[in-house]
Amino acid sequence: MSIQDLAEAYQLSTNEFLQLVNSLAPSDLDRSDAEGWTPRQVIHHVADSEAQSYARLRRLIAEPGTIIQGYDEGKWASNPTLGYSESEVTAAIDVFTAVRNASYQLILRLTKSELENSGTHSESGEYSVRTWLETYTNHPKDHAQQIREQLR
Repeated sequence: MSIQDLAEAYQLSTNEFLQLVNSLAPSDLDRSDAEGWTPRQVIHHVADSEAQSYARLRRLIAEPGTIIQGYDEGKWASNPTLGYSESEVTAAIDVFTAVRNASYQLILRLTKSELENSGTHSESGEYSVRTWLETYTNHPKDHAQQIREQLR
């Protein structure tokens, strides 16, 4: 796959998630799935994950060999100060949009050799730019599907 193809797949994933979350009615945001996550919580999680991804990609490019710090998404989701359960989603959607657009522009500037830049993820070990691309291309699509299933 070319860099352009990888970037387009990433952008399609962005658009899919945004289309879905922007179509949600306010009453949809607090419907729970079997695991207890609501679309509101998923949207906040995806925004925070993207904020992490923004820094991760840049570290992998500028500082190969870096440590990529994991985080406990469940603790973030249940933390009352972070407010995943009740905070408005507008700012989270704005964060997602801005970060994805900035990362898309960066992906377009990647070289083939930079796809192999890697570091060590604190939870999963070896972690390359290519791995980052696969992970963050799929992440919003997976969560869009999770929200669709919650709304059935």
